Order: sequence, then C-alpha cells, then structure tokens
Amino acid sequence: MRNAQNHEWKEIAKPDRLFGNDPVGLDASPRGIAVLVIVGVAVGLLSGMFGIGGGTVIVPALVWLGLTQRNAAATSMMAIVPTSVSGVVSYAAGGNVDWLAALLLFCGMFVGGQIGSWLLSRLPELVLRWIFVVFLVFVVSNQVSFIPSRDQRISMSVATGLCMVALGVLIGILAGLLGIGGGAIAVPALSMLFGASDLIARGTSLLAMFPNSITTSVANLKRKLVHVKAAVIIGVVAALTAPFGTWIAGAVSPRTGSAMFAIYLCVLLVRSLFVAIKATRAARHAR
Repeated sequence: MRNAQNHEWKEIAKPDRLFGNDPVGLDASPRGIAVLVIVGVAVGLLSGMFGIGGGTVIVPALVWLGLTQRNAAATSMMAIVPTSVSGVVSYAAGGNVDWLAALLLFCGMFVGGQIGSWLLSRLPELVLRWIFVVFLVFVVSNQVSFIPSRDQRISMSVATGLCMVALGVLIGILAGLLGIGGGAIAVPALSMLFGASDLIARGTSLLAMFPNSITTSVANLKRKLVHVKAAVIIGVVAALTAPFGTWIAGAVSPRTGSAMFAIYLCVLLVRSLFVAIKATRAARHAR
C-alpha cells in the first residue's frame, strides 16, 4: 500500500505532467503550485513597494522548489514581464515615471541583458550563487547609507544621458545573469547618482526593466532555460498585487521605505550566503 501511495505521489509531482517540455526538476505537486502563488503575492507587493522586479525572491524560491540556479534565473526574468507592467501603470498614474531616463536605461540594458543571458548559459552553478551573494552585499550597503528625497527630479543633460546608458549596460548584465529585473541597482543609482526622488526612481526602474525583461527572456527561451508556466503563475499573481505595493510605497516616508527594503535584503543575504557556503562545501567533498 505504501509503495502504491509513493508511486501515486511521484506521478502527481512529475514536472513534465503539468509543465510540458519545460526544464525538469520543479516540484509540480499542489504544494509546489501553492508556493508559486505565494511567491507571486510577495513579488507583487515588493515590486510595487520598492520598484524591483522581484528576482531576489523568485530565484531562491524556484531553487528551493527544485530548479537549478540557471533555470531559476531564466524563469525569474520571464515572470518579471507582467510584474513590471503592473507596477509601471501604478507609478505612472501618480506621475512618478521619468520616460526619457527609462528609455536611456533600457538602451543600455538591452545590450547588457544579451551579455548576461550568454554568461548565464556558460558559468558554473556555484559561481552564479556567489555572484548573487556579492550583488546583495553591494545593494544592502548602498541602501543603508543613503536616504532619498521625495521631491527631487532628474536633471537631464548629454553627460547624464551617457551615464544612464552605461548604468543600463551594467544592470542588464546582472539582470540576465542573476534573473533579477535590475531594480535593486537602478533604484538606488537613480537616487544617489542622478537625484531622482524615491518614487520616481522606482517607477522609472520598473519601466526600464519591462522591455529588457522581454528581450532577455526571448534569448533565454531560445536556449531552453525557462520554465514557462511557473513564470506565468508567478508573473500573473504578482501583477495583480503590485498596485497594492505601490500604494504602500506612497503611504510611508522615504526613510521608512528605505529601511524596509534594507531589512528585506539583509534577510535574503543571510539565506543566500548560507546556501552558497553549503554548495561550496558540497563541491569540495565531491572532488
């Protein structure tokens, strides 16, 4: 009887039964689907609150559900598409999007995203995990040391435009490589380097990452790295909850918002560091 029950569970949990030709490994049981929905809710709230795509939540969750770091990063990028659209609409309704700055960022992110996608298919899993940890350390340190204003706007010039394109290239590489939208870099950079208010930085970041997430996802789909239906579940749920996150962002002060984001990133950093150390030890023992 027990063997029959175990066999039945395995049949339900087989990824190819629910997810077609998507990469195998994801827990497709009812529990796995419920986790994807919960992740979508969290991603939508965080995207609206902080102007991020939510890859810092999606990637660890998908790895926990059974995907490799590489497939999780690629799937995360596709889930960011509907999430960023919803967030942009919410911020644009309040006039908190700099359209020209977003266009310049995207021009750089388009180039960087292709480079990042190419690197994603070639770098070892362990290297990807440690790059993710280093990235989080950088973002947390910047978030703690800077409190943005709410009434500033970007003063555009030729030099500013060129710097934004260069910033976009860097963001695009990290986005394609780590499966993030790039908001965790774009938001503090737009405030610290270009003088944007916290809300404008978030709205502009979401707008810039929308087309970049599409182009990078196309490259990842061609390389068969994306778990499409998992990305759809997370992305659709996140798109529905993002407007509520945007409302929270406007209701709290810039200092409170910055502190909330820093706390979230610190928790994520501790977990990612633990996983990276564990993977490193396992790799050493396997030699």
